[in-house]
Amino acid sequence: MARRFIDLSVTLEDKPTSPPHHRPKIHYVDHDQSFDLFSKLFDGIGPQDLPEGKAWAVEQMELSTHAGTHMDAPWHYHPTTDHALVAGGRPAPGIDEVPLDWCQRPGVKLDFRHFDAGYVVTSADIEAELKRIGYALQPLDIVLANTRAGARQGLEDYWESACGFGRDATLWLTERGVRVVGTDSYSWDPAFKFVVERYRRDHDPAIIWEGHKAGRDIGYFQMEKLTNLDQLPPHGFTVSCFPIKIKNGSAAWCRAVAILEG
Repeated sequence: MARRFIDLSVTLEDKPTSPPHHRPKIHYVDHDQSFDLFSKLFDGIGPQDLPEGKAWAVEQMELSTHAGTHMDAPWHYHPTTDHALVAGGRPAPGIDEVPLDWCQRPGVKLDFRHFDAGYVVTSADIEAELKRIGYALQPLDIVLANTRAGARQGLEDYWESACGFGRDATLWLTERGVRVVGTDSYSWDPAFKFVVERYRRDHDPAIIWEGHKAGRDIGYFQMEKLTNLDQLPPHGFTVSCFPIKIKNGSAAWCRAVAILEG
């Protein structure tokens, strides 16, 4: 049976997949630039001693754990979690504590490209989309949101171009056993630009980071800045998304991939 892989991860580079404070800074050293250091390890060695006089290539990076395609842990949202499941809650896990069994599961794609930037997705929107695609959500399914942001990656308005998930929609998913979600947008929530506008108008603190903060009630892990979701069918694929193991990390970069059989 043929197997096809679709890369759901963006390339880490200094481009507008994040605001400037989240963009990676990468210092590249090529095979010629590295020869001076290389030669100090081997007394008397010269360029003539290596194939074409080339040493090694290496990179040094400075970046946030929330740069590029990454997975947020419940620790990112709040120091405690699962208050809806356990009296008093429990300590929120870091990214190094994600159950690996949650990171390779059947995927389902919600096509929300028709929603405007700043729109807050509701549970009714999710139910309507699942009905449209004829899919019954299962515990531990990995739910991916294809938004307008997918077509804006690499452009300056990327992080302000999509809808986001509110508390109602997020809890609707986690109450049904979903523990890993993802979006091709910059954030699971609507962009802060729109939240700030709503707060100035209504002065309702409940709207601030409401999708993320739903993780205080039921913990979940969340991928942001995915790509190529438009290439996926609504369901019938597997998502593999293991994050880098950073001790007590609020997030870590992951290489998210969709696997299609047949």
